Amino acid sequence: MTIRELSRFAPGSALAETLRELCLRGFRGASAAPKAKSQPAWHPIQERGTTLWLDTGDIDAAEGLWCEEFDALTTNNTLLNKEVQKGIYDEFVPVAAKEIRAVEAGISDQDLVLELAFCLNARHGLELVQTFGAHVSVELHTDLAHDIEASVAYGRRYAAICPDKFIVKVPLTASGIIAARRLSDDGIPVNFTLGFSARQNLLVALLAKPEWCNVFMGRINAFLADNGYGSGENAGERATQASQRVCTEMRTAGRSPTKQIGASMRSFAQVPALAGLDVYTMPVAVAEGWLQNVGDVGAGLGQEFAVEWAPGVDAEGDGLEVFWDVSDYDQRAIEAAASLDVANLDATSLRAILAEHGAPSFFPELDANDEERVKTDGKIPVKDAWLTGVREGRLAWDTMLTLAGLASFSVDQAALDARIRAQLS
Repeated sequence: MTIRELSRFAPGSALAETLRELCLRGFRGASAAPKAKSQPAWHPIQERGTTLWLDTGDIDAAEGLWCEEFDALTTNNTLLNKEVQKGIYDEFVPVAAKEIRAVEAGISDQDLVLELAFCLNARHGLELVQTFGAHVSVELHTDLAHDIEASVAYGRRYAAICPDKFIVKVPLTASGIIAARRLSDDGIPVNFTLGFSARQNLLVALLAKPEWCNVFMGRINAFLADNGYGSGENAGERATQASQRVCTEMRTAGRSPTKQIGASMRSFAQVPALAGLDVYTMPVAVAEGWLQNVGDVGAGLGQEFAVEWAPGVDAEGDGLEVFWDVSDYDQRAIEAAASLDVANLDATSLRAILAEHGAPSFFPELDANDEERVKTDGKIPVKDAWLTGVREGRLAWDTMLTLAGLASFSVDQAALDARIRAQLS
């Protein structure tokens, strides 16, 4: 049996209902969370219209910072893996496996691990809801990144477990665009993750129409610095500012509800610098840094984020302005795709319409060697491997960072899956 036998895995199936009950067992609800105290240091940021999230799944770390000014906690495959590797769910895994096998006696080992990983994500998400009364972003398994039907099924199952507090995270792939649109059409809040540019988020806002999109700003800065393009200073901030502008324009025009999240924040200095952004999701160190260095917010997001290039760098020729510029051909391609019945497209059709209108770099076709190189590079692409493709227009740096991010999450997902298998042996 494979996961594509969706009638057995979809919401409402015997398996889904069994796991829903299992995940909710002992859950006392968001109302069980104690009332949080106020932290006035966050008020100047809130007054600019920014909603505050914490980017951690560590309950102990979050407890030291949580206050009534915060709204949500963000988890992902990496953060969940850190919690699972502590062994806190080792006893739960065999119990859950027994109940799964009782309902689906012939379940394959692969599908059993997928179900258990889903359970762990949901269970830990519920722990966060119960402890803090927070909204919580819960992530799809990375094996589903290119599977529309399975992504939709699991997204709906998350929503069935905690409809008031769970936010479903979907990664930026062609299949993810379509899956997110279906979930959004269902009224399920979606946090569309692994975005790195204004043009990507214009695509996301108009096609997927999720509640939120992201710019992983710290990785943009690191990419430029690591590859000798300059210090990277202000690049991620400039991309985030440009993407915020796109989201605001789409909301004002009534074309999309999407709000901008500033992700991969690396410094407390970004807290005042980006005041006015729709949402921050802050790592613990960034939030602690601001509380220890509270100061004037200043112009916030209204300032100019100037990026200085290293001597001899041809920023336009090397495609470095892709993070904040939306080209005419990107705009035309996005509008062409948005005019279609997106929810009923497949990934191949979406890629084809974008390529036909001059924007193949959103979802390029990579061969096996390219895919292996993405994994080898890690979170930050090495420019020499991809620069020719970027200059030819087949690739783009925002896309390469998205692919690298997904590959990195897959490594952490594999470690989590291995922990699960260890408890089953």
